[in-house]
Amino acid sequence: MRIEVESVEALRFEDGSPVRAASAVARFGDGLLVSQDDATSACWWRSGVGTPVRLLPPVDGHDTFSAAEHTKELKPDLEAALSVTLDDAPAVLLLGSGSTGSRMRAVVAGLRDGVPWAVSRDLSPLYTRVGDLLGLDPDQLNLEGACVLDGALRWFHRGRPSAGLPSSSVDLDLAALVAAVAGRAEPAGLHATGVLTYDLGEVEGVGLAITDAVTLPDGGALVSAAAEDSPNAYDDGPVRGSALAVLDGTRVRATGPLPAIGGRVAKVEGLALLAWDQHGGRVLAVVDEDDPTAASALLTLRVSL
Repeated sequence: MRIEVESVEALRFEDGSPVRAASAVARFGDGLLVSQDDATSACWWRSGVGTPVRLLPPVDGHDTFSAAEHTKELKPDLEAALSVTLDDAPAVLLLGSGSTGSRMRAVVAGLRDGVPWAVSRDLSPLYTRVGDLLGLDPDQLNLEGACVLDGALRWFHRGRPSAGLPSSSVDLDLAALVAAVAGRAEPAGLHATGVLTYDLGEVEGVGLAITDAVTLPDGGALVSAAAEDSPNAYDDGPVRGSALAVLDGTRVRATGPLPAIGGRVAKVEGLALLAWDQHGGRVLAVVDEDDPTAASALLTLRVSL
């Protein structure tokens, strides 16, 4: 697989403030909804300008979170986003990583007469069941990507391969999950199945772990992966490299390294498909800079198989 960078845009809100820690991206109306993993709002990106969209109420009075402010443990960490349908209208489902109790929430966001709305739900029991199914201690769970395969939501646990914790996934009933987050059903009825594990290789001795996934037209999945030398599922670490891979089930059909951006490894945490065929295609990707003062990057990538 060969990956070329067609363009790089710095994501900023209309007041010039940076879009922080971009962790997921999905189509939203006439633009894109970009999740910030350390904030209660997302960015509605349209025509080169970002508009804040509140996804969650303040947490203990805070809308942004950082280690420097001693609030990192409160952040919602919405790490996965995908397009769904609610009441026959398009919407976006966003899912927390589950790596702490405050990260076990999910959000459904949509537009009503062009105005954004969002509802959220605590899904702690589901996250506990997923962790148990994957055989993980509570502090090891780190669900960072999701896509729709064979009509089900495939939810990817990032893992730490170098610590003997491979990337893995479970499947859920997508319609039931959306209904529960929207308040139409009880989360107690949600159950995960179908555990799969993945081996994407390593960079400089650090295993590549899945950070996001999108569905391909042929039924496969395109995933992003980062070789991040983290001590646990909570703390960041140096990123040794990053890559994209095409998966058929657990089989890696193709893989390729992501080019550096500005001389630095691009830790891609969100993907959205622009076009794809048997030869490859074009993909949007958002980069988490792991720096709340830095604007996250939106990349347009050309992938050749």
